[in-house]
Amino acid sequence: MLYKNILLIDDDRDDTDIFIEAINSLNKDIRCVAENNPIKALENLKSSEKLPDLIFLDYNMPVINGCEFLQKMRKVQQLQQIPVILYSTYSEAAAEQLSITQDTEKYITKPNTFVELKAVLKDILGA
Repeated sequence: MLYKNILLIDDDRDDTDIFIEAINSLNKDIRCVAENNPIKALENLKSSEKLPDLIFLDYNMPVINGCEFLQKMRKVQQLQQIPVILYSTYSEAAAEQLSITQDTEKYITKPNTFVELKAVLKDILGA
């Protein structure tokens, strides 16, 4: 398994709780932490000694959206190699039309159910 240390950046606390629950139900060896404030998340990443193996990044957030966050993140040398999966309520086709999917490892539409979320995460994480 490639990803043992995951960071979720999403301003919706309910979504973060469900996401972490889904990760924990797949594999207890995967550590997933959530940050609800993208500005704070970026500052924490810049000063962190232990970087995540993978970042899940919500697109629709206040202050800065996922793409703006990603642009700022990619300007920081030590953060450039962290894979990022952008996810949102937009369909994949809509995201491509809005040019949201650039500079990410993958784009996923937020699943509607817990079962769907687990299936998507299982596929991505190989859990």
